[in-house]
Amino acid sequence: MTKSIVVVGNGMASVRFLQEFFARDVDAFAVTVIGAEPEAGYNRILLSPMLAGEIAWADVQLRPAEWYADLGIELVTGDEVVTLDPAGKSVTCASGLVRHFDACVLATGSDPIRLPVPGANLPGVVTFRTAADVAVMLAAARAGAPAVVIGGGLLGIEAAYGLAKLGIKVTLIHLMDRLMERQLDAEAAALLADALRAKGIELLLGAQTAAISGQGAVACVTLKDGRELPCGLVVMAAGVRPRTGLGKSAGLAVNRGILIDDRLATSRPGIYAIGECAEHRGACYGLVEPAYEQAATLAGHLCGEAVDYAGSVPAANLKVSGVPVFSAGDFEGIGAEAIILRDDLIPAYRKLVIRDGRLAGAILYGDTDDSFWYLDLIRSGAPLGARRAMLAFGQAYAEAA
Repeated sequence: MTKSIVVVGNGMASVRFLQEFFARDVDAFAVTVIGAEPEAGYNRILLSPMLAGEIAWADVQLRPAEWYADLGIELVTGDEVVTLDPAGKSVTCASGLVRHFDACVLATGSDPIRLPVPGANLPGVVTFRTAADVAVMLAAARAGAPAVVIGGGLLGIEAAYGLAKLGIKVTLIHLMDRLMERQLDAEAAALLADALRAKGIELLLGAQTAAISGQGAVACVTLKDGRELPCGLVVMAAGVRPRTGLGKSAGLAVNRGILIDDRLATSRPGIYAIGECAEHRGACYGLVEPAYEQAATLAGHLCGEAVDYAGSVPAANLKVSGVPVFSAGDFEGIGAEAIILRDDLIPAYRKLVIRDGRLAGAILYGDTDDSFWYLDLIRSGAPLGARRAMLAFGQAYAEAA
């Protein structure tokens, strides 16, 4: 008898799950995918280069609608699942559409955080999360008014770069004293700040937003210290939080994210969660690689494979042209040995954290060619052995040793 799977969400985790699932023998399954956005799944990571005009919308799309049809997947777009009934094993959409399931996969992603400051909901204040956000940003850029980006993490930097590439004045404000403090140490962050300033982005570090103001639309950002930044666009890129509302209303166990076990199962039978909405062993990753690993594990599990998910090693890559940055694992390395290599001419910076004879973390700035090799070493936990002596010089030198 054919079993039905309903996938709630059509983002990157959802599409990877579908790819992994249909790579197996799945003739006994009927699959429905329901996405709240009007488009089929697309690559959110590429929104920044699309904003900058470096790529087109076609490059951002993950799979066209025809791909779903060819696989026999029922694709529902522009309709949000509003009710999940674990007992009745069904979902109900805002349109009234109802689908029953034998297994339900929650891939609802995360919501961008809007700072609770006066004026946060004025027209012209956007987050940087969707294709619709990019459309608003492009329209504002065509008007030529200055932009303020709030947040100095990956998304904020990518938004600021994309807007600066369009030729408008951009100011990036960040609460902390260094950029990407969750991925970079002080030295790498300082190099990154210099590179962004060279691209015409004004940086205000250690700065906090007090209010956003304007008559009918955004016109100014006021900082806690009283400074005023005239603007016609404000991009809030101050982080994300797992989208757990559907799971919580259905009675699933929720902490920061929807709680899942090593088989990606939630607290209710037949319901699973993957990607940014999920919390595994206390971790909500908010990154694409863990979502892909979870998707592959769940696809295997639903097809009868004996596979478990043991967690992921977080890794970050900055998608800003001409500023290659990579970070993974325990990059601070408190109490561990650190190998540091600098080249002020490029400039380049490499920090490798070694703990108990194994690579525990890495930061690469300026030259990231060996990033995947370092990441494999971190994830595998393999002893470095003779590679230790030439580790800082990359894979070719270290493996020759």
